[in-house]
Amino acid sequence: MKKAVFLFSLLYLLSPSLASISVQAQVSDPTNWHFSQKSLGNGIYELSLKATLAPTWSIYSMYTPDGGPFQTILTFDKVDADFIMEGKATENEPSKKFDDIFGVEVWSFHHEYSITQKVKVLRPAVKVIRGSLEYQVCQEEQCILFDKSFEIAIEIEKGHPSEQKIASGEINNIIVKQSLAVENEAAADDSLWLFFWLSFLAGLAAVIMPCVFPMIPMTVLFFMHGKDVSKAQARLRALFFSFSIIVIYTVFGLLISVLLGPDFINWLSTNWLPNILFFVIFMVFAASFFGAFEIVLPSRLVNKADKQADRDGYIGSFFMAFTLVLVSFSCTVPIVGTVLVEAARGSVLRPIIGMLGFSLAVALPFGFFALFPSKLSKLPKSGGWLNSVKVVLGFIEVALGFKFLMVADQTYHWGLLDREVYIAIWIVVFFLQGLYLLGKIKFKNDSALIYIGVGRLVAVLATFTFVIYLIPGMFGAPLKALAGYLPPQESIDFDVNRIVRENVKGLHKELSKSGGNLNLQKGNELCEEPKYGDFLHLPHGLEGYFDFKQGLMCAKAQDKPIFIDFTGHGCVNCREMEQSVWSDPRILNLLKNEYVVIALYVDDKFTLDKADWQVGKDGKTKKTLGKKNADFQITHFNSNAQPNYILFDSRYTETHDHSSLLTDFQLQPSRAYSLDKNAFYEFLCKGITAYKERGVIAARN
Repeated sequence: MKKAVFLFSLLYLLSPSLASISVQAQVSDPTNWHFSQKSLGNGIYELSLKATLAPTWSIYSMYTPDGGPFQTILTFDKVDADFIMEGKATENEPSKKFDDIFGVEVWSFHHEYSITQKVKVLRPAVKVIRGSLEYQVCQEEQCILFDKSFEIAIEIEKGHPSEQKIASGEINNIIVKQSLAVENEAAADDSLWLFFWLSFLAGLAAVIMPCVFPMIPMTVLFFMHGKDVSKAQARLRALFFSFSIIVIYTVFGLLISVLLGPDFINWLSTNWLPNILFFVIFMVFAASFFGAFEIVLPSRLVNKADKQADRDGYIGSFFMAFTLVLVSFSCTVPIVGTVLVEAARGSVLRPIIGMLGFSLAVALPFGFFALFPSKLSKLPKSGGWLNSVKVVLGFIEVALGFKFLMVADQTYHWGLLDREVYIAIWIVVFFLQGLYLLGKIKFKNDSALIYIGVGRLVAVLATFTFVIYLIPGMFGAPLKALAGYLPPQESIDFDVNRIVRENVKGLHKELSKSGGNLNLQKGNELCEEPKYGDFLHLPHGLEGYFDFKQGLMCAKAQDKPIFIDFTGHGCVNCREMEQSVWSDPRILNLLKNEYVVIALYVDDKFTLDKADWQVGKDGKTKKTLGKKNADFQITHFNSNAQPNYILFDSRYTETHDHSSLLTDFQLQPSRAYSLDKNAFYEFLCKGITAYKERGVIAARN
């Protein structure tokens, strides 16, 4: 359902130059956290963790879709020993916007972020609950990763279950705490408007279903020819009938939000089981649209509603609307189900917004023709074209259904739906849809197609054009317009661009061995297979390392300076720098030929071998690759912002104090986020010059 592509953007109140300078000067946290608790009785407490953010900064949800920026991670100590969790943690309403770099909808908070978690204490002796938060905050120039410990005292006076504000004992050597003035205005969810209009379009599709469209003139004429009713009264009742449709569907959405709640909705968004269930549901809906069977409600329920509709006045109008909803169930339930499935994957407001948009579109033609009954004669007659619309929607249901299977496949690394397999399925689905529109395929309830009208021809052209657009995606084309619906680019096996790069590199090696010459840029030769290279990769065919010591040894052997890239999987600005700046041919040439590139991911969750564990500056043992790299950046370069680019002298030796700053070995002041390609190219050139000058001085001494 989410077809629109939005650029992830913020409104910035501070000067970019000042922000760029400040990140080099100190490690600071633009969030101000407050921790509290409230007793709910029977040993159950509601823990509250609230952060206010400085203007221009954002933090990311615990439930942001996979593949997006770094998710906030909340962990507690001694779970199951001192206390147990009561349900999942909930958050305030995030702002949601589709990001074309990550290819997913990004969930973020801009002014205030709050987490609520209910726990049940198991032992009366427990007085404090401890835990930690890992989170990333971003603004235009930088993203910063934090690891904050906290403790919340839960002692309260007997008979006073009211909320106790507790000063947290924060243990955090990583950050320098700041008191920042912030706005308390709630962040608006722009994606709700998008979802409203997409639901409205779904409602328009429902209007032209075979069990809805013929009811428009029948219903309007029923009201206009009522006994002892003036035309004005008839029109009012018809409008009330339309309003009742909106109320019925919207109340249905409200009940879903109230009954399911945010915990269940978050579970639907992230767990593999509901995604598989949604996939099956979509396939069942599609089979129904293709004519395999009809989804119907019990006749007793429909008959009862129909009897109530015979009553006079507005009560009869309401029950007639209710009867319409029930009678049209077999046609509209797949569309309503699609809206609700998409709604359930977002916030608690989405089912309400979705049903409001859907019902408004369904009610609109009834209200319009009630006001202007003379226009009824211009409606197209019912016929086989209605079933054709139904079948086309069935093909779309099949394509959308595979999106849910893809989410489960990517999350659990099953390898069932790699990018080319997924695209191949879509090509087949929409190719068959095109053949159907041409009349080459027929289903159970189809009428004979004598000729193709202009509207059908337009649909044929649009369908086959889309199929042709999909085909290059089988061979590595990015297909950016469909980024949110396709598996990531890295999952494709047959990537033509990657194969060409590898073949050219192999050809160059063979010619070099035989004394031949190929007029191509040589590029870096790796000294050995990079550690973690099986799951970490550099963009644009670059080769490098993901471990500082390994990259340092290679740079020494090749007598080259080092380009250190402190980056993260969830760093929006890092991806933008790679796409917009690194791709410049001049810059790419320098990175390939003049530097040894070391990319250090600060948010990677890979668990290191015990021999590679490291005690950080904060006294904690760093057991994951990301935490080890983050500690390295903070300890040696006094920074925790990403992206952060450092040009480093490979003549550094580890005889120096392990805990000391290594800024003396920087060839240039480090560089943060900036899309100025010329400045970045100059930055790299100055680093090369400085490296050579240092070598000359060292040789003289």
